[in-house]
Amino acid sequence: MIDLRADQPRVARVDEVAREEPLEIRIADEAVAVLMRTPGDDDRLALGFLLAEGLISCAADVATVAHCGRPGAEGFGNVVNVVPAPGARIAWDRIDRSQRSTVASSACGVCGRLTVEDLLAGLDGMPSGAPIPAAVVSRSVERLRERQPLFDRTGGIHAASACAPDGTALFTHEDVGRHNAVDKVVGSLLLARRAGGREDAALLVVSGRPGFEIVQKAARARIPVVAGVSAPTSLAVELAERAGITLAGFVRSGKMNLYAHPARIV
Repeated sequence: MIDLRADQPRVARVDEVAREEPLEIRIADEAVAVLMRTPGDDDRLALGFLLAEGLISCAADVATVAHCGRPGAEGFGNVVNVVPAPGARIAWDRIDRSQRSTVASSACGVCGRLTVEDLLAGLDGMPSGAPIPAAVVSRSVERLRERQPLFDRTGGIHAASACAPDGTALFTHEDVGRHNAVDKVVGSLLLARRAGGREDAALLVVSGRPGFEIVQKAARARIPVVAGVSAPTSLAVELAERAGITLAGFVRSGKMNLYAHPARIV
């Protein structure tokens, strides 16, 4: 690339940019969606995405998640096949066939969902959860920045982290798509729960805007508090209010705005 600055000579140098490649997700060899994502932790991305779409309800619904093809072959690593577990009930009706195999860019959220009723379909009520100190929320958002090595190298990556009630980070992932990072985090939580872990997150923090797709994914994952460094949207606020999720925006410099269910933050 060319480094161009005012009143300075042009300088050619190597610059690392964020990777963005397609990932096709299949269930039982049938294509469900194509996502644009940063390669890595694709099994977790697939699990989180399927949970968010309501196609699965837990990791026990899935037997295996594996890349298709042979290592070294062209395109290997960009298709994953999810094999349902025996007796699993895959909710195919949650995704219209006309929406399958469409491309969701790294800027997309829950594509094709047009109403709050669509986003809330099949969701149970959110548990109240123990109150979380505001200082824990602020600290969790601030420390997320410390766990972004890809952002440090490229400047073009989002991050998300699931945290325990005391702010301890359980899982953190980066991706060019903010919602992809959340899906990877949720997928990690699902795998940990299947393995008998204690990872029940109380807080989901994101590096950018806590939009409606982030709130919807948190609701599916049963995470009662969502916090981000930027502003939420009107649909995010409405969805959080309806889903019973505490939504915090502009979390920075010891301040935050609480847009829905503020009683959880003390």
